[in-house]
Amino acid sequence: MDPRLRLRHLRCFLETARLESLSAAASALRVSQPAASKTIRELEDILGVALFDRTGRRLALTPSGKLFQQHAGGAMLALERAQSLARGAPERITKLVVGILPTVATDVFPRAALAFYNDMPNCTLRVSTGPNWLLLSQLREGSLDLTVGRMPNPEQMTGLAFQQLYSEQVVMVVRPDHPLTRTGAVAEYLGKFPLLLPPSGAVIAPAVQSYLLSIGLQHQPAAFESVSLAFGRKVVQLSDAVWFISAGVVDDEIKQGSLCALELGTSLMAGPVGICTRADTPPTPESSAMIRALHDMFDVQDTGSG
Repeated sequence: MDPRLRLRHLRCFLETARLESLSAAASALRVSQPAASKTIRELEDILGVALFDRTGRRLALTPSGKLFQQHAGGAMLALERAQSLARGAPERITKLVVGILPTVATDVFPRAALAFYNDMPNCTLRVSTGPNWLLLSQLREGSLDLTVGRMPNPEQMTGLAFQQLYSEQVVMVVRPDHPLTRTGAVAEYLGKFPLLLPPSGAVIAPAVQSYLLSIGLQHQPAAFESVSLAFGRKVVQLSDAVWFISAGVVDDEIKQGSLCALELGTSLMAGPVGICTRADTPPTPESSAMIRALHDMFDVQDTGSG
């Protein structure tokens, strides 16, 4: 590290980037504006790059500035944490708010949450569930730090970034002794049974409708609409209903034999599952730790399968 770099450079840079104003940053740091301006110029000289675009009324980060902000912010938090530990003070309790969709709620996310807790024991993890449109709205507004689930449709991705974790199939599930388990022509007889379909706001709804269209059942009305595991599982177990749902939601039930997945014979309903974040917001140490925990799960699986 360049020996000229000081904490005052980082503090002044981070405040200026946060407030998009040198005068506001100077006021927050209780220094004069000329002193703050000099500090930023010194930092840019040390790094050899421009950190701010000064052409507009407000200071905007350059691409180099955005990269530096991501890592400098994490470095400052790490130093504060180290200082507290050295002084014997309890670590500051932080919070991470994550919105999850049903496809990851039953297995993937609980495992990642436990790994996250081991890594960040002083961070409270708040988990929210809800329809996809609501979670994405809350993510854009800042009420959520990230979401985990199926990739939204392209028109819903404005201002968001997506990191794929794996690909997942939508499955048709029935009770183990359902009549369709005894035939190889599922698509031919599917219209004779009540359908439990995802509601229109669900991420998997377009894929399911495309499949029904491909087999001539696009006009078949749904008997029920839900992606709730508790509701769908009970309805299917008590009736001849056929439930279209993401495989991850019912994985345990299929393994235990309480539900049975029918053979589709097509990959039409496969889709990516991953992490959504705000595209213009640098990750915090907490969100980075959660993203790392999620990726590590699948890195381990890939290594094991090799």
